[in-house]
Amino acid sequence: MITSRLDCCNSVLAGLLQSTLDPLQNAAAWVIFNVGKQERISPYLEQLHWLPVRARVQLKLCTLMHAIHNKRCPAYLADVVQLVGMTSTQTGLRSVDSSNYSLPRLITRVGERTFSYAGPATWNQLPESNRQLQTTTFKHKLKTFLFTQCYNSAD
Repeated sequence: MITSRLDCCNSVLAGLLQSTLDPLQNAAAWVIFNVGKQERISPYLEQLHWLPVRARVQLKLCTLMHAIHNKRCPAYLADVVQLVGMTSTQTGLRSVDSSNYSLPRLITRVGERTFSYAGPATWNQLPESNRQLQTTTFKHKLKTFLFTQCYNSAD
């Protein structure tokens, strides 16, 4: 029940400061393990095999981008992002053959929270091998990738 509440529309949390996201995941672990609020929460999240909220947001954004990339999404989502090779200024470059998506120009940092920016930015950070996975294995491999990235770098 707790993870479903954290995952509900969590893509709107893209671009928020870590100090804003921490209370969301910490409160859930405090309730489950009955630990003090001053105690470090990462070991408990790892024990539950939960991704931190920021990684959960990345998982949601990448899953949506994978659906867009494989043309398994509504048209209104696909119209928001564009492959690098599709822009007229990029023709003839090696990047035309990549699976990167172009990032729109932003006037303010608030624009980094929009799906048209956050989705492609998160997708472009994935290794190419992860982007080419089939739909059936993509989410599982992505979660494993994000989990090892979060908890192995924390050591």
